[in-house]
Amino acid sequence: MTPEEAMAEISAHADAERAKGAKAYHKSDRLHLGVPNPVLNDLTKSWRQSLDVPDRVALADSLWQTDIYEARVAAAKLLTQARIRPDEAAWGLITSWVPDFDSWAIADHACMAGQKRLVADPARVDQVALWTSSDHMWTRRAALVITLPWTKQNNPKPQDIAIREQVLEWAAGYVPDHTWFIQKAIAWWLRELSKHDGPRATAFLNKHGHAMKSFARKEAGKYL
Repeated sequence: MTPEEAMAEISAHADAERAKGAKAYHKSDRLHLGVPNPVLNDLTKSWRQSLDVPDRVALADSLWQTDIYEARVAAAKLLTQARIRPDEAAWGLITSWVPDFDSWAIADHACMAGQKRLVADPARVDQVALWTSSDHMWTRRAALVITLPWTKQNNPKPQDIAIREQVLEWAAGYVPDHTWFIQKAIAWWLRELSKHDGPRATAFLNKHGHAMKSFARKEAGKYL
């Protein structure tokens, strides 16, 4: 599967009218083809089955470099898989994309791929910690989105609790930043955490909620 063949398969499902709507929705200047996510899911699933890991990483890299919306989403989906062995190249590629993030949709797809690699090797959270001091808002936001798996354990191990506490410290440091996407990310993390660890989510809101934007505070406490 060459990059040209992959783009041909994606482009075969292009829909100009859908592309126009998607571009407006995402408020993006990049090229959109109007290919629905379910189609990209099917295409990338078939590619994953036919490519070994090095070829999958190489194809994902090439698709990302096109800067076409659907190609970047497909690049992320190619690497969204629990088991990738070895996965160092995949993790390295995903992290190399972070400075390119400029919209929530592509960033979230890439972070979903990154979540799988973090769960596979939680020591990588130390690398993510460096993102929290970035001047790039999307990089700071990614630190919360990529660590969302640590909101979901009902019976976390001690090392998982340590990561959970670490990310809450990052979130606390973000609270004074009233950028909408940062506040939304804090609320997202806390809302998901509240489903599995209500006391920690409540403690965070009791301590920091007064300094959060009202919409974020309400969303964070939705299930409390």
